[in-house]
Amino acid sequence: MKILLSIPASFFGMVLGLVGLGDCWRVASKLWALPWWIAELIMICAFILWMILLALYILKWVWFRKDAIAEVRHPVQSCFVGLAGVATLLAAVAIGPHIRTLGLVLYELGAVTQLLYGIYFVGITWQGGRHISTATPALYLPTVAGNFVSSFVSGYFGYPEIGIAFLGIGFFSWIAIESIISHRLMHDEVIEALRPTIGIMLAPPVVGCIGYLFVTGGVTGEKPGLIALCLFGYGLFQFLLQFRLMRWISQQSFNASYWAFSFGITAIAFDAIIFVSRGLNGGMELLAKTLFAWANLIILALVVGTLWRLCEGKLLPQLPKVIGEKTTVR
Repeated sequence: MKILLSIPASFFGMVLGLVGLGDCWRVASKLWALPWWIAELIMICAFILWMILLALYILKWVWFRKDAIAEVRHPVQSCFVGLAGVATLLAAVAIGPHIRTLGLVLYELGAVTQLLYGIYFVGITWQGGRHISTATPALYLPTVAGNFVSSFVSGYFGYPEIGIAFLGIGFFSWIAIESIISHRLMHDEVIEALRPTIGIMLAPPVVGCIGYLFVTGGVTGEKPGLIALCLFGYGLFQFLLQFRLMRWISQQSFNASYWAFSFGITAIAFDAIIFVSRGLNGGMELLAKTLFAWANLIILALVVGTLWRLCEGKLLPQLPKVIGEKTTVR
């Protein structure tokens, strides 16, 4: 039981990747006449996984409260706690087309949860005491990821005005944190255990692009404008940069931390597919199909690797040690 309830909050990232892929299939099935049931099968799996992880995480707070508090106090793992709310938002997307009322409830619960945790987390960081080694891309998760996804899901359920507010929070938080992360990466070596978090760097521009697209028309709006294309372009740069660094990033053996790449790669594929559905053809359609194929391969590899590690009993990671950290919960 202790091992089962030791699942870290970072495991909610698996839900993000699966729902991201399911969303790609939902739009691609209509655009390219692909089997619709594949999308719904992926979404069902994602929703069931979300329910299991949420139940285990709640029980962790009930039965092993000290471990849960230690995770919230950890300078890196605390960033991932916000994924509980983000995963709930995406669970709303997974179930929404089938049970809209439940989807709306999960949307409201997830949006409020991620917002409150983001306020709590930033309130801690603004009090200082953090060492430069804790400035990993995971810092994007409590504010940038949560609010960009809230923006997307708000537009998805027909509340674009609320989505724009979330988009603003996510965008300005991203700009503020981007320079901190870049400064750290240029001046301080990243230990092997934390390198997979660099996969999160791809997510802000491409998830922000999804949020922008869904507060300006969703799947069938006008042709993407300047802002959407700029965000997508920066996302492509990050995608190619991570591909160039993959040998350095992946020096440690596979573990669940590699799911950090999943949401970004599915989001950039989703952006490209939406662009095509909105009227950008030619080279964009070829790029969309390429990114869609790549996203499927990445998620398949992550699922197989995760199941393999689970069978070996080596799926749960150790909390990475961070030098010089003084941060405590206040």
